[in-house]
Amino acid sequence: MNLNKYTFLIVVAFLGLFSCEDELDIVPITEKASNSFYSNEQELESAIAGVYAQLQDRGLYGLDLIGVGEISGEDSFEEIAANDGGRFGQLDDFSTNAGNDLVGKIWEESYKGIQRANTVLNRITDIEYETSVLKTTRIGEMKFIRALLYFNLVRLYGDVPLVTSETESPFDFFGQGRTSSAEVYTQIETDLNDAIQDLPSDKTAGRPAKGAAQALLGDVLLTQGNFSGALTSFEAVVSSNTYSLMPSTSEIFGVANEGNSETLFEIQYASGFLVDGKKEGSLAGSQFRPSGTTASAKGHNLPTQAFIDSFEAGDTRLDDYVDVDPVANPFYFSTKYEISPTGADDGGSDHLIIRYADVVLKYAESLNENNQTADAITQLNTVRARAGLGATTASSQTEVRAAIRLERRFELMGEGHRWFDLKRYGTAVSVMNAFFNSAGSNVTIDENKLVLPIPQSQLDTDSSITQNPGY
Repeated sequence: MNLNKYTFLIVVAFLGLFSCEDELDIVPITEKASNSFYSNEQELESAIAGVYAQLQDRGLYGLDLIGVGEISGEDSFEEIAANDGGRFGQLDDFSTNAGNDLVGKIWEESYKGIQRANTVLNRITDIEYETSVLKTTRIGEMKFIRALLYFNLVRLYGDVPLVTSETESPFDFFGQGRTSSAEVYTQIETDLNDAIQDLPSDKTAGRPAKGAAQALLGDVLLTQGNFSGALTSFEAVVSSNTYSLMPSTSEIFGVANEGNSETLFEIQYASGFLVDGKKEGSLAGSQFRPSGTTASAKGHNLPTQAFIDSFEAGDTRLDDYVDVDPVANPFYFSTKYEISPTGADDGGSDHLIIRYADVVLKYAESLNENNQTADAITQLNTVRARAGLGATTASSQTEVRAAIRLERRFELMGEGHRWFDLKRYGTAVSVMNAFFNSAGSNVTIDENKLVLPIPQSQLDTDSSITQNPGY
C-alpha cells in the first residue's frame, strides 16, 4: 500500500477545523486561520493533501458519484428502494427530488473541493518552494482536480455557479446565479490545457500526471461532440506508451493490484487507519453488496440479471468483475470493490477514476467518429482480447459504434460510467424508456431527467439560484 495515502489522510481532520458548515456550499477558510497557516511549502503541501482527501468523501468518489453514474442507467439497480432514505432508490425510478441527500452531498462536497483547490492556487504563487518544478506540478494538480469536479457538476446539474477564486467571505458569491454550461466547459478546458503543460509525464500514485489530464480533456471534448479534438487528446495518451492494459482482467482491481500500469488517476483509500477517530476506508465495498452478504451491505449498484445474461460466452470479466452469494442473497454484485477485514465501510480498494481500458475504448470511439473505422476496430479488439474474446464481427461505422458502446458496458460495469455514456451518446431517454417498458413499469422520462435537481439547501440559501425544469 502506498504511503502517500497516509500523507493525504492525516490532513483531513485538521482542515475540517477551518470549514464553515452552513448551507452555503462555497466553503470559506477564515481569513485569520488561512493567512497564518499557509505561509510556507510544508503548510501548503498539507492543504494540497486536503484537496485530495476531499475527493474521498462519501458524496464524491467514496460512494455517491459512483452510484449516480450507474443506478441511473439500465445495467444497475437498487435492491431496496427505501434504503438510506431512498437517496439511491430515487435514482432507480427517476423520482429524485431537490431534498434528496445524495443530490445535496454531491453538490456540497464538490464545491468544498473546488474551494480548497482555489485556495491553494491563490496562495501558491507567493510561497517559496524548494524547486520550481514541484511548485508547477502542484499548480497542475489543483487545476486538474478543479476541472474534474466541475466536469462532474456540469454533467449532473447543467448550469452551475462557476467560482475560480478563493472565497474569504461566505457572502462573496451570493447573487451570482448559475453560469452557462458552455462557459463552465470553457473553464474546464482551460484548466486541463494548463495542467497538461504543468504536470510531469511520469505518474506518482494518487496524483495525476500529464496522461491523466490529456485523457480527461479527451473525455470533456468527446462529451461535447468534438470528436477531432478528443481524438488528438486520446492519441497523445496512447502514443506516449506510459500506460498499458494489464495482461488479465483478474489483475486490475483490489488492494493487491493497486498502482498497476492501467491506472491513470485513482482515489486512494486505506482500511484499518483512523484520522481523529474516523475510518479512512471506502464505503463502496460493503454498500455495493446485496443485503445480508456482509456487514453494512445496502444493495446499492447491483448489476441486473439481464445485464449478467448479456455477457458473451468465455468473457473473463463475468468471473473477474462479478460474483454472487446464492446462500446469503442471490443477487449479483461487483467485485471491483473489496470488503475490508477491519470492518464494514472501511474498504482499502482505490477507486480508479481514469484507467487505460476506458481510454482505449474512448480512443476507438473517437477514431470511428472521425471515419477511421479500421483503426477503431484494432483498438476495440485489444480490450476484447484481454477479456478472452475473439475479434469483433462489426465492420461498418454504425456497427463498430454499437460494438464499442456494448464493450464499454462490460469493461466498465459498476465503476460509475454508464449514465454519462448514455447521455454522451444522446440515447439516455430512449434507452431508459425502452428499459422501463420491457420491465412492465409505468415510469417514463423526458429530457428534463437528464440532470439532477439543484439541491433545496442551495435554493434556500441563494435566491439567484434557480431550479432545473421538471423539478
